[in-house]
Amino acid sequence: MAATGRLPILAAKLKIAVVIRVPISVCSQSCLPGFRKSVTEGEPVCCFQCIRCPQGEISNTTDSTDCSKCPWDQWPNARQDLCILKDTDFLSYEDVLGFSLAAIGIFLSLIPTAILGLFLYSRSTPIVKANNRSLSYLLLLSISLCFLCSFVFIGHPTSMTCLVRQASFGIIFALCVSCVLAKTVMVVIAFNATKPSSNLRRWATPKLSFAVVSICTLNQMFLCMSWLALSPPYLVYNIQIQPGLIIVECNEGATIAFWCMLGYLGLLATISFVVAFLARKLPDSFNETKFITFSMLAFLSVWISFIPAYLSTKGKYMVAMEVFAILTSSSALVSCIFFPKCYIILLRPEMNSKEHLMGRKL
Repeated sequence: MAATGRLPILAAKLKIAVVIRVPISVCSQSCLPGFRKSVTEGEPVCCFQCIRCPQGEISNTTDSTDCSKCPWDQWPNARQDLCILKDTDFLSYEDVLGFSLAAIGIFLSLIPTAILGLFLYSRSTPIVKANNRSLSYLLLLSISLCFLCSFVFIGHPTSMTCLVRQASFGIIFALCVSCVLAKTVMVVIAFNATKPSSNLRRWATPKLSFAVVSICTLNQMFLCMSWLALSPPYLVYNIQIQPGLIIVECNEGATIAFWCMLGYLGLLATISFVVAFLARKLPDSFNETKFITFSMLAFLSVWISFIPAYLSTKGKYMVAMEVFAILTSSSALVSCIFFPKCYIILLRPEMNSKEHLMGRKL
């Protein structure tokens, strides 16, 4: 009887002791965010590989089967589980390069302004009167504007700055080089007009010099206005140059128009150089052509060197290269043409006389 009573208790204990074990297949660990699952061919579904998301894509869930691309203005973080805003890059004033170019531009723009003040103060002296004072004033003003136009290239590009910066550069430099060409032409005409029975005397007037400046500058203005009307430059956010970085820059629109504008400047400078070179042996009172020859040679050298450097750079360094060429070529003009005259006015006043000007070299 007692044995019979123990049987149900024993059976209950055995039932409790029985543990039903369900087999669990664990072939691969879970894939963390930033990875995606890739099933191994020929293996069970539970067997997979965790593959890092491709560049520019993220996954923000565990065991994700796909990665998603970030928006164009965002980039994955280091773990590739979150999209963050991309850094932007342009030639800014906060950048050491941009700040340095801006500071140099401000300083250099003051030099032709100071020389203009000196020439106005000494306007009655022979050395200022000898080489067309009005053209000298206009040339100094245009050189100062050349230095200042570099500021249109520095700072965050906008639709407006993209639209006007190359056109303003082209027109101001055309005015500058046109003044140099007019001064050279007037030197040649003035010398030949002194010959007996010369028909050039009626052309040796300020009207001719300003006509040369106007025609040459208007041609560049027409070219730039056509460029802006037909295929103007525009603002772009370039994400192709460097992954994870937005290059804020200006697309020049019709690239051929940019090179035509630059080529026209080269044509004016070449004509000025050739005329000045051929006239370099004129009498001493007209030897400004020697200074013009050096200035145009330096000007052409800078812009010829600029072309391969411009084509081989990208982003803000391409803009910095153009700003550097603007500052360098403008410096060549003001130093080669006006520094010798300033030297005589300030340090050698005894040479600033009509007798010395007609009889000896400057």
